[in-house]
Amino acid sequence: MSTMTINGQLAPLPDDPDALLIEVVRDALDLTGTKLVCGAGVCGACTVLVDGAPVVSCLMPARAAAGKAVTTVEGIGAGKLHPVQKAFMAHDALQCGFCTPGFIVEAAAFHDRWRAAKGTAVPSREEIGAALSGHLCRCGAYDGIFHAVADACAGRFDNDAVAAPPRMEARDKVTGAAKYTVDIRHDGQLEGVILRSALAHARITSLDLAPAQAIAGVGAVVSLLGDDRVVRYVGAPIAAVAAKDRKTALAAIAAIGIDTERLPAAVGLEQARKPDAPVVFEKPDRKKAGNVSEGGGSPAPWKGNIRGPSAAFSKKPKQVQSWMADAHEANNPLLVEGTFRTGTQSHACLEPHAAVARFDGDVLTVHASTQAVFHLMELIAKRFKLEHDKVRVIADHVGGGFGSKASLGMETIAAIELARAAKAPVRIVYDRHEELSVTGYRPAAEVKIALLPSAQGELKALSLTAHADTGAATNSTIAALARLIYPAEAKALADYDVISNLPPGAAFRGPGGPPMAFALEQAIDEAALRMNADPISLRKRWDPDPNRQRLYDWALNLEVWRNRKPASAQNGRYRRGVGVATGYWLYLWQPGSTVEVAVKGGRLVASTATQDIGTGTRSVIANTVAREFGLEPHEVEVRIGDSRLPEGPGSGGSRVTASVVPPTLLAIAKLKTAIEANAKRKPVPGSNAPWRELLTASPDLAAASERPEDSKQMAPGIQSPLKQVGLLGWIFGFMMRRFSNLAIGAGVPSSVQVIEVEVDTWLGHVRVVSVHTGIAVGKIAAPALAHSQAAGSVIQGIGYALYEAREIDAVTGDILSGGMEDYRIPGISDTPAIDVHFDEAGFGHVLGGSVGIGEVATVPTSPAIANAVCNATGIRLTELPIRPDRLIAALKGRVAA
Repeated sequence: MSTMTINGQLAPLPDDPDALLIEVVRDALDLTGTKLVCGAGVCGACTVLVDGAPVVSCLMPARAAAGKAVTTVEGIGAGKLHPVQKAFMAHDALQCGFCTPGFIVEAAAFHDRWRAAKGTAVPSREEIGAALSGHLCRCGAYDGIFHAVADACAGRFDNDAVAAPPRMEARDKVTGAAKYTVDIRHDGQLEGVILRSALAHARITSLDLAPAQAIAGVGAVVSLLGDDRVVRYVGAPIAAVAAKDRKTALAAIAAIGIDTERLPAAVGLEQARKPDAPVVFEKPDRKKAGNVSEGGGSPAPWKGNIRGPSAAFSKKPKQVQSWMADAHEANNPLLVEGTFRTGTQSHACLEPHAAVARFDGDVLTVHASTQAVFHLMELIAKRFKLEHDKVRVIADHVGGGFGSKASLGMETIAAIELARAAKAPVRIVYDRHEELSVTGYRPAAEVKIALLPSAQGELKALSLTAHADTGAATNSTIAALARLIYPAEAKALADYDVISNLPPGAAFRGPGGPPMAFALEQAIDEAALRMNADPISLRKRWDPDPNRQRLYDWALNLEVWRNRKPASAQNGRYRRGVGVATGYWLYLWQPGSTVEVAVKGGRLVASTATQDIGTGTRSVIANTVAREFGLEPHEVEVRIGDSRLPEGPGSGGSRVTASVVPPTLLAIAKLKTAIEANAKRKPVPGSNAPWRELLTASPDLAAASERPEDSKQMAPGIQSPLKQVGLLGWIFGFMMRRFSNLAIGAGVPSSVQVIEVEVDTWLGHVRVVSVHTGIAVGKIAAPALAHSQAAGSVIQGIGYALYEAREIDAVTGDILSGGMEDYRIPGISDTPAIDVHFDEAGFGHVLGGSVGIGEVATVPTSPAIANAVCNATGIRLTELPIRPDRLIAALKGRVAA
C-alpha cells in the first residue's frame, strides 16, 4: 500500500485507481476544511498543497500523491496562524466561509513565494487577481481578499499577535475548523441519492424498487412520487436510495425499474405562452407549484399556464391607458417606451443543499444547510406529524443560501424518509448539477414599460407589465414593486407568472427587485436625456423618500459623477461611461423572534434560533451585547443555529438584524436589572468597567424578550411604504403577517449606486471600473461586516448584469449550464474598486436603529451598469446579461473607433 505525508503525518492511500485525493482527505482522514464544490477544478475550494504547490484535489488521483507531502488548510496554521489567515480575519475577507479554506491555501502559497522573491513589496491588484483567479466566492468577498493578501505580503501580519477579528467565527473559517452540513458524519451513516426524472413532463406508470433494495450495501429505498405520480420538469424527484457509500447508491438508483408515459411539455416562457401550450398544472394541482417570492402571493386569475394579472398595486390604470394613447397620437417626445428582458440567475451556493437525518428513538435530529432553523423545524414537524420537541434542526455554519434554502427542500425530506426506513443516519448532498438545476433561481423576465412625464416635468404616468419565467412556480412580484418608488399621478402595474415544465424558481436576494429596477431605472435615465436633465437631479425631483434624498445629495457630489462625459464626446476603441440607479427594499422583521441573554459562570451568553449564512449574525448579536455591557465582542458567547434555542428569524428578506437587535436590547435591560438586584456589593466608585465587576460576581441569571412593535414616533417623511397604497396596502401587510410571519415596517431601506465602466467597442467587453454605493439602512451594527455585505451584493449584481445566465435545452428541458465551468459567476479579477457610503439616519423608530442590507444593496447594480454603458456608447441595452455579442450587435453599423 502506498502512502503520503499529510500535514506532517504519514497516511495510507487506497488501492482504488479511481479514488481522488479529495475523497481521501475528506472521507478517510476527516480533514473537512477542504471543500468539494464544482468537481471540475473550476472553483478552487478543494485546493491543497502537494510538495508546496497548489493543486485542485477534486481532479487529482489519490495515487498521484504517493510519496509526496500534502498540506491542507488544517496544516497551514497548525502551529500558529499564517500571516494570510490573520489578514483574512482582520480584513473580514470572508462571509459564509465555504470557499475560504481554498483561498487561504492558495494565498499562503502566493504569499510565501512573493516574500521569498520580493520581500515586503506590495503586490498589485492585478498580481493578486492573477494568483487567485482559479478561486470563486459566491458571497463576493473579493474586496476584502485583495486587501488581506496585499497587507500580508507587505509584512503587516508577521508578528505573533492576533487581534480580535470583526467576525466572531473568523478563526474557525480560516483554519478549516468550521463544520458545515456536508461535513457531518455519524457512526453508521449512509449516503443518500435521489433518482430524478429525465423527462420534462411524464406520468410514472410503474416503479420497481426491489432491484435496488437487493443490492448489497443498500440500507433503504423509498418512493418520492406524489399521489398523481406526475413529474413536471427534468430533475423532478422520483425515488431515493441510502447505501453504504455514494458509489453503491448510484448503482442502486440505476437498478430501479421505471416505466413512464411521456406527456406533452411546454418548456420556457415562449412555449408556455402559446395558446395551444400543454397545461403544466390543472386546477386541482395548482397548490403544488413552488413560490418565487419571500412571502405569500396575492390571489390572481389563472388561465392555462398564465397566472395573472396580479395588479392590486395599480393606481388609476384606466387613466394610464388614456394618457399613453394620447401621447402616442401626439407623438409626444417625452414618452419613453421599451421592452426589457432579464436572464435567469442561479443561486449557485458553494455549499450545496444538504441534510443529515438521524432518529434516536422518537427524536429526530436534522443537520441542514438552511436559512431558517426554527421554521424548518416547524415544517418538518408538520409534514412528518411530529411534536416540535421531537424535532431538532442544527445549522452551525451555512455555505450560502441567497433565498434558495429558506424552505423544506427535497434533500431534507428524502434524508428523513430514508433514515426512518433504514433505521440509520442518512446524509444527502446534492451534486453540482443538481445544485444548478433543481434548487431554484431568479426567474428570467420580460418587462414592458412606458413612462410619461408631464409638460411641467413631473412624473405623470407609469405602465409596467412583467411576465416572469417562473417554471413550475408562481408569485413573482416585479411590477408591483414599481408602485413604491417614484410617485406618479397614475400607475398601471401588472405581474404575470408564466408556468412551464422547468424546475421551479425561488426567492433570490431581493426577489423581483433587480428586474424591475433594470427596466424602470433605464426608463428614468432615458426620460432625463429627453428632458435634458441631470439623471440624479431628476430622481431627486421625482422621488420624495427622505432616505434616498440624502443619498442623491451624496451622489451628486461624487467626483466621478461631476466629471462624466457624454457619449458624443468620446471616440476610440475604449469608452468610459458613468451610470446611476436607485434601489430599495422593504424593511421586514419577524414577529415572535426572541433572544435570551444570560450570565453563565460569569460570562455573557446570547441565544436565539437563527443562523449565520455569512451575513454576520453572530457578530451583530455579540456587538450589541458587548456595547451595552462595556465589553469586547469576543467576550460574549453567541449561541445560534439550533432550533431548540428561543425562536429566531429566518435569514431572508434582510430581516435578521431588525428582528434580533430590538429583543436583544430589551433582554439586556431585564438582565441588568436582575444582576443589580442580586449584586452583593456595588462596583468600586469610578470603575471604568462596572459591568465587568458585576458580571464576575453575578450568579447565573437569564432574561429573554420577544421582538417588540416599533415606536410610532418617526422622523418627518418616514412612513410605511404600503400606506401610499391605501386599503390594499393594509391588506397586503396583514396577509404578510398572517401567512408569512413577516411584518413590513415604516421606512424604506435604500441604495443609490454610481458605477463607472469601460467598454471595448471592438470586442464588446464591458469592464466595471469603480462602484460607489450609498446605502441607507439605519445604524450599522457591525461595520466591517456591513461593508463586506454591501461589496458582495455589488459583485452579485455585476454577475447578474454581465455574466450569469442559466441555459436550457428548449426542446427537452435539460439544464445545459449544470456545472461551474458552464455557469459563469464573477471572479476576483472582475472586482472593481468599491466605495461604500453608509447613511445611518432614518430608522430611529426601530429599537437599536438598524435594519438589513443584503437585498437593497444589489437591486440597482444592473441598471447602473446599463446606464453607464449607454453613457459610454449612446446605446441603450435592453437585455441581460450584457454579453459581448449583444453589445457588438447593438454597435453594428456605427463607427466604433
